[in-house]
Amino acid sequence: MGGVMRHHWLLLGACGWVLLILMFVSKFITFKAVDDYGERVGGQSWTVPGTKMIRPVPVSSLQKTAPKPSDQVIRDITVVSQSSAVPPVTGWQSEVERRSDILSSVCKNSSLRNLTHVSISKFVLDRIFVCDKRKILFCQTPKVGNTQWKKVLIVLNGAFPTVEEIPENLVHDHEKNGLPRLSSLKPQEITHRLSTYFKFFIVRDPFERLISAFKDKFVKNPRFEPWYKHDIAPAIIRKYRKSHRDNELSASGLHFEDFVRYLGDADGRHRMDRQFGEHIIHWVTYAELCAPCEIHYNVVGHHETLEQDAPHILKAAGIDQLVSYPAIPPGITRYNRTKVERYFSGISQRDIRRLYARYMGDFSLFGYPGPDFLLN
Repeated sequence: MGGVMRHHWLLLGACGWVLLILMFVSKFITFKAVDDYGERVGGQSWTVPGTKMIRPVPVSSLQKTAPKPSDQVIRDITVVSQSSAVPPVTGWQSEVERRSDILSSVCKNSSLRNLTHVSISKFVLDRIFVCDKRKILFCQTPKVGNTQWKKVLIVLNGAFPTVEEIPENLVHDHEKNGLPRLSSLKPQEITHRLSTYFKFFIVRDPFERLISAFKDKFVKNPRFEPWYKHDIAPAIIRKYRKSHRDNELSASGLHFEDFVRYLGDADGRHRMDRQFGEHIIHWVTYAELCAPCEIHYNVVGHHETLEQDAPHILKAAGIDQLVSYPAIPPGITRYNRTKVERYFSGISQRDIRRLYARYMGDFSLFGYPGPDFLLN
C-alpha cells in the first residue's frame, strides 16, 4: 500500500513541474509577441487582414540614412499608398508630407518643366474657389469628386447648415451657390489669400480620370450639357476618326479611341480647344488647372485614399468640428486597373504613348506609376 501511495505522489509532483514549465514558456512567448509587434494578440490594429504589421521607423532615422529615392522607388511607394493598407488618419501627415516632397522634387526637374509649370493666369484663378469665412482656397479638378468639396465650402459660408440639405442643381450654379472665384478679386487681394489661406485640391490616376470624363460627357451625356454631344464630339470625330460620314456624326457617338487620339495630338488639340472654350476643363491636366509648381498647396489629396484624406483636410483646415464630408460609398475610390485595361484594349501603343506624353507631368507630380502595363 505504501508503495502505491509513493508512486501516486511522485506522479502528482511530475505533473506539477510540467505545469510550471508550461506557464513559464507561455509567459515568455507573450512577452516576445509584445516586443515584436508592439501589442498583444487581440489589441487594436490598423492593418488589413492578410497583411504584415511593420514596426515604424523613427523619422529622424529616415532623414539620416535614407538615400534620395529613385524613380522606381517612388513608383513602388505610390503603389503601396494606393492599397488598402494605409496609415490611420492620426498619422496621415507623414503621407501628406511625402507627397509634397515628390511634388517639389518633380517641380525642380527641368526636363519636365514644360509639363509641370504654368503661369498663374486667369484660367487658373477661375478654378480656385474662396471661403473667406474660414480662410480656405479650393482648386477644382473635374472628375475627382469636386461636388462634395463644393458642398463643404457652401456650408462653411453659412448658406446651408449641412451638406445633405444642399440641392444638387445649386452646387454647380456659380451664380447662386455663393462661392466666389479667386479671379473675381483684386490683385492684392489675390496675393494675400494665396500667401495666407489654407489651400488644397484633389487628384486621381490621370488615365482613370480621363475615362470618367469620357463616360460622363460623351456616354451618359447629361441633358443640361448638350454641347458635348452636338458640338465637341462631332468635331473630334471629323478630325480623328479614319472613316466617318458627316450626316451621322452625332448619331454614331464618340469612341474612346477618337478621344485618345484627340488628347494625344498636341498641335491639333490646341487649335480645337480654342473652339471648345471652358468645356475642356474636364480633361485639362492638373498642372494647367491648379499650377501646383507655382502655388504652394497645404494638402494635395488623392481620390484613391479619400477616406483618409477627407478627415485629414478638414482637421488641417481647422473645420472638422464645423462640417462633415459626405459619406463615401464603399469601393468608389478604389483604383480599377481592370477598367483601365478594358478601355485601352483597342488603342494602339502609339496613341497610348502620345497620350502618356501629354499627362506624364501629372503622373510624375503626384507619384502615380506610369501605365507600363498598357505599353508592355
